[in-house]
Amino acid sequence: MTYVVTEACIKCKYMDCVEVCPVDCFYVGENMLVIHPDECIDCGVCEPECPAEAIVSDSDARASAWTELNRTYAQQWPNITRKGEAPADADAWKTVPDKYRRFFSPKPGAEGR
Repeated sequence: MTYVVTEACIKCKYMDCVEVCPVDCFYVGENMLVIHPDECIDCGVCEPECPAEAIVSDSDARASAWTELNRTYAQQWPNITRKGEAPADADAWKTVPDKYRRFFSPKPGAEGR
């Protein structure tokens, strides 16, 4: 079992989850984070830390479309181990629907951003 990041993270990227992860399994893209599903130990401490409610267990129906995306980009993006600054407009993006199709960026992010 694992946890995955869903499209609710896109353009929010709060990073509170990164600080509590005991195995450093978060990877950073230009406008979202992902969890490496093969590194996640299913402890669940990250889920309640996400203000955007973007992290779900892979047993959740919402996770099915996101597990492979998390795996793919965790292999391409840099690992992040410390919380960085969320975008200034993150709160405005929390409730925006269909962010993946319109705003997802496959570009890697930078540690702490």
